[in-house]
Amino acid sequence: MTKTVEARKARSVEEVEALLARPLLELVFDAARVHREHHDPTRVQCSQLLSIKTGGCPEDCGYCSQSAHFDTPVKREPLMQLAEVVDAARTAKANGADRFCMGAAWREVKDGPEFERVLAMVREVKSLGLETCVTLGMLEPKQAAKLRDAGLDYYNHNLDTGKSHYGEIVHTRTLDDRLATLDAVRAAGIHVCSGGILGMGESRFARAELLHQLATLAPQPESVPINALVPVEGTPLAEQQRLDWTELVRAVAAARILMPRAVVRLSAGRTEMHEAAQALCFLAGANSIFVGDELLTTPNPTPSSDAALFAKLGLEPVENRRPASEHCRDHAV
Repeated sequence: MTKTVEARKARSVEEVEALLARPLLELVFDAARVHREHHDPTRVQCSQLLSIKTGGCPEDCGYCSQSAHFDTPVKREPLMQLAEVVDAARTAKANGADRFCMGAAWREVKDGPEFERVLAMVREVKSLGLETCVTLGMLEPKQAAKLRDAGLDYYNHNLDTGKSHYGEIVHTRTLDDRLATLDAVRAAGIHVCSGGILGMGESRFARAELLHQLATLAPQPESVPINALVPVEGTPLAEQQRLDWTELVRAVAAARILMPRAVVRLSAGRTEMHEAAQALCFLAGANSIFVGDELLTTPNPTPSSDAALFAKLGLEPVENRRPASEHCRDHAV
């Protein structure tokens, strides 16, 4: 089980729930002050995400268009070839991304030719001067070590939702399985990217559980994606009512207060957020987004709309100038 900070230093779940319930503008104001103490509020880190193996996942995550359990519009595609991925990474860098994330619809990493190809992808993308990130499902310590040796900077493995709601969303793995993978990632010396999805029918208490679990990991994640559910036809959550935008702002603000040094990423669901809501998220501490037209299999704001919003708000993309070792030192907690 992933180690947590001392209880006397950590807020309780009830305290996090109370934090989420504070008057919105006061919460945003306090989060903005914390953000400015630890980050340049004018800089936003930009990543691009590529689905390197799509569909056919044996997990039954109720939100996922790539699950083999559901009849969705997503077409199954095999693991991409190395040259295709490298070309996509070059394009991403040319378009302003400084981190390239690769996702495979696997339940867990399995040793063999496909994993070796992923390791080659990590090495080649890293050689382009981009930070590297992968999300491949659960993995063992020896596989995490191989990813580290290939040059991997970040491993994404979201906790999805709070403990009390977890069994309503996923039945093919447990929350402890997720935490064991984070243990393996951390032990290998790879940065942890872990967050969750809001708007899956959970209570505010469950959102507090999620944030509390993330904030009490020791050390805290270097990157925390905050996603809003994008309902997909054919999944159990296809008819789920969309989350009110203020709840997403609250989650971003609370994440910033609870994890002051982390990079908080405004992720899936941005296409449904108006510009003012996104602006409040950036004010409250979001300092990373995904760029490009698609996030694995769901839509993302176009690069032109992101550029226009950045210009309106006076934001600029972060330039990836420092080696990963320095980045790690800056974000150690």
